[in-house]
Amino acid sequence: MASPANSGYVPFFIAAAVALTLLISSAAAHRYNVLRYGARPDGITDSTRPFLMANAATVYVPNGTYLLMAAVFEGPCWSKITVRLDGTLVAPSDYRALGSYEHWILFMSVNKLRFHGGTVDGQAARFWDCRMSGRDCPSGARSVTFYWVNDVRVIGLTSIDSQMAHIVINGCNDVLMRNVTAIAPKWSLNTDGIHIQGSTRVTISGATLETGDDCISIGPGTRDTFMTNINGGPGHGISIGSLGWNMIEDGVKNVTLTNSVFSGSENGVRIKTWARSTTSFVKMVIFENLIMENVMNPIIIDQNYCPYYEGCPNQFY
Repeated sequence: MASPANSGYVPFFIAAAVALTLLISSAAAHRYNVLRYGARPDGITDSTRPFLMANAATVYVPNGTYLLMAAVFEGPCWSKITVRLDGTLVAPSDYRALGSYEHWILFMSVNKLRFHGGTVDGQAARFWDCRMSGRDCPSGARSVTFYWVNDVRVIGLTSIDSQMAHIVINGCNDVLMRNVTAIAPKWSLNTDGIHIQGSTRVTISGATLETGDDCISIGPGTRDTFMTNINGGPGHGISIGSLGWNMIEDGVKNVTLTNSVFSGSENGVRIKTWARSTTSFVKMVIFENLIMENVMNPIIIDQNYCPYYEGCPNQFY
């Protein structure tokens, strides 16, 4: 993670190059089955447009595999919206079709969102090969992102092989994630399981996170985060930060992690900050009832964080 953009930090802007956008109506009041509007569960036919035509209180995705390009589901929306995913959503196999976007599946300003079950598959193996080869590669997309969404319930979602972070919670309030899974090879780059930033009252209850980066990363401006029954590893464990990249930056307050197991991870729990003056901070952190198995650094506080030792501010060795 050589730069802030690759260290868990997610900026508060949306890329201008988003391909397709759904404007969700707050008056929607019926059930929408994507098959009835042209979606094909063959994993080959582009089903993006049928998904983006959805304008209903409940969106239902039956069993099958659906090819989905970069898509934005955008409000404002104040009525409850439920997405029931029984099938699997797959990204295009050509990573260049998705990698130029910051996000694959983006929910923005959709309040009272309920997302149940299913699998999203980023099909990122060729993308990782490109990055490790040193070739000129796209920046990569996060698989499922929630921007400025309040009152969110995500239950039973599985994300595999995301190009970048699997699940991002940014600028949200009152989020519950239960029984979620994120899986990527331990050598994959920047594949954080869950990234939380600028958000308040996020609860993660039950998660299996096997990634190549942080199992959960907590960025600036995060308050009141509660995590329990987390199974992490491989990966870099649970990290607060990195913090302090900017001189004027919000901090992290009131984080609790309990009743969790880390196995074969590089770290267990970590706090990481850059060695520069900043308004950022970390306060009121509780780690309790944790089991560490074959973990290199069970607990680590790094106030000289600088991956790859390049451009390190105020470092002393």
